[in-house]
Amino acid sequence: MENKRVVIIGAGASGLIAGAESAKRKNNTVILEKNSRVARKVMITGKGRCNVTNAAFEIEDLISNVVTNPRFMYSAFSAFMPYDTIALLEELGVPTKIERGNRVFPESDKAVDIVDALHKNATQNGAEIVQGTARAFRFENSRIAAVILDDSSEIPCDAVAICTGGKSYSKTGSTGDGYALAKSAGHTVTELKPSLVPLVCSNNFITQLQGLSLRNVSVTLTEQGKKIYTDFGEMLFTHFGVSGPVILSASCHMNEPENKEYKLHIDLKPALDTAQLDKRIQRDFAENNNRDFINSLSKLLPKKLIPVIVRLSGIEPGVKCNSITREQRQSLVKLLKNFTLDITAFRPIEEAVVTSGGVNVKEIDSKTMRSKLVDNLYFAGEVIDVDAYTGGFNLQIAFSTGYLCGNNI
Repeated sequence: MENKRVVIIGAGASGLIAGAESAKRKNNTVILEKNSRVARKVMITGKGRCNVTNAAFEIEDLISNVVTNPRFMYSAFSAFMPYDTIALLEELGVPTKIERGNRVFPESDKAVDIVDALHKNATQNGAEIVQGTARAFRFENSRIAAVILDDSSEIPCDAVAICTGGKSYSKTGSTGDGYALAKSAGHTVTELKPSLVPLVCSNNFITQLQGLSLRNVSVTLTEQGKKIYTDFGEMLFTHFGVSGPVILSASCHMNEPENKEYKLHIDLKPALDTAQLDKRIQRDFAENNNRDFINSLSKLLPKKLIPVIVRLSGIEPGVKCNSITREQRQSLVKLLKNFTLDITAFRPIEEAVVTSGGVNVKEIDSKTMRSKLVDNLYFAGEVIDVDAYTGGFNLQIAFSTGYLCGNNI
């Protein structure tokens, strides 16, 4: 039987894995990439260190971290787990390490090592990487016969995989091309919105806190007063609002923040309950008996946060600690245990880590990643309507769906 001519559109995380697996099966495999370098988005993940996967070695742990359409991922995760990702990287000469939250990074802390390994894996297995932009498909008898490029040239094919990524970080080439290609093949694309995205806050003190990083805080997200998400970890204040791991994960649970009342409640001292925190503050006040209130909080709070907390507490900055009433102190405790921010918007989708939404999973066979509408069309990665929390899970989705796609194409 003659080898199949396969075109993988997109040389990102999913496309490079899909291309390698397709080429292993002796298909004549071309990976089409519009950038001059492959995997541009992988290069910037984990602040350039590349959080390549998560050491969640039980399938239920993985599934529980997928926010949108988790059940769709069962077959893909079963076929290619995080330990398979780690083993592949080791084979390719990139040892890894596990950090807090089971995040997996290359030992070198260099994303370029992951990119080079994925590139090497594809080309050594026989895939050819070609620079060009897919503009459309040419159909014959309800099948894709060729991929038409921007310059109107064609690449004839027996099968195609759309691995173009989403719309986030558009500077890396993720400009939503795959959605248009999918639609041209009859697929529906669900609403696209940012996920794992920083949040805009309307509180007038936000700019004062710019650059402040908080560790070991507990956050609770409420919608119209109803608790919808809680998390523990790190966050960062910016000129527009908040970012950081717990914020990005919280954003997955939000929809149209402009039209709903979302609030972020931060427990600044989660290790202490209300009574313990009250006693701690009493001790601090006793030590600073004759000092001004604003000068008594340096052991309790980061420097940038003190003026904001003092203002919100309603206690005069210059009042002596020995004059602060029990009611004022308890009000301060309440504020520290429930420091509240008003969320008014997502940052633009271009700043999101991933895109939520994509090709409707009901139109894709989850066991093969093949289209249910066009029998020689496949999908992998972020272009599909699946997304997960921060921590390496979204790259693992790309690897697992890419592996399944490449094996079945």
